[in-house]
Amino acid sequence: MNEKELMMLAVKAADDKKAEELVVLEMKGISAISDYFIICHGNSDKQVQAIAREVKDQALQNGRNVKRLEGFDEARWVLVDLGDVVVHVFHREERGYYNLEKLWGDAPSLDVYGELLS
Repeated sequence: MNEKELMMLAVKAADDKKAEELVVLEMKGISAISDYFIICHGNSDKQVQAIAREVKDQALQNGRNVKRLEGFDEARWVLVDLGDVVVHVFHREERGYYNLEKLWGDAPSLDVYGELLS
């Protein structure tokens, strides 16, 4: 599984748990951390945890290691580090405060919804 397939796996996992305002930023050449950032939010602590858990579970089921899972218990900003893909799952109330889309505004945003429907 290449990094784009891993990114789509994580996007589908988050979408399956009704993640809202899902954004994918292509970080190649911009950040040494990863190739893709996925940013989304849930409307409750339980939903944030469900999204993060599904991303983690799908990665593991597909033979990918989860390098780090941070913030799960607090469920305000959960970071799921899959190596080439980093998933940021925010609580709705926290997302605007951190505004990662603006922070990484020079990164191109990818439209992945067409691929989700296929």
